[in-house]
Amino acid sequence: MAIEHNERQVALLRGINVGRAKRVAMADLRKLLADLGYGEVRTVLNSGNAVFEADGVPPATSATRIEEALVLKLGVAARVTVLSAGQFGELMAQNTLAPISDASRLLALVLNKPADTARLAPLLGQPWQPEALAVGSWAAYAWCPDGVLASKVVAALGILLGDGVTSRNWATMHKLAALLNGPATAA
Repeated sequence: MAIEHNERQVALLRGINVGRAKRVAMADLRKLLADLGYGEVRTVLNSGNAVFEADGVPPATSATRIEEALVLKLGVAARVTVLSAGQFGELMAQNTLAPISDASRLLALVLNKPADTARLAPLLGQPWQPEALAVGSWAAYAWCPDGVLASKVVAALGILLGDGVTSRNWATMHKLAALLNGPATAA
């Protein structure tokens, strides 16, 4: 797939601003991304979500550059997953568990390596009720009616994939999609 000039990308930083560890101000993240040469940088919430213009840089390269800069400039080690706008759109469209009444209990567990979907096959056949699990090309989707912290599906995915996955609730994913698909404006 050819990357268009100034294609928008979304970066998901794993574990940022959760508890007291890995504290990163979103203004600092926007500056870091701008200093790396990314344009129209915007952040969503205070949990390591950014949308930016990539100027032809492949998503995997963006992820590596951002991970390295986080350590060198901000002293924070965090796994970064970057998807192009097209990849993110596929991720949103492939969620067979949506629509759901409570978007805070529906998670997209975005894979750092899409090839990891093959590792999820054993989990798909398990009876998770009342929870549910679905898998797409870029993410696993988990419905957690009793809450994320009590979810057996999320726990199993965490054990299987470790830091190779980062999760966002469906409401946050919709906010990111709106930024990706809306007009580009500086944050």
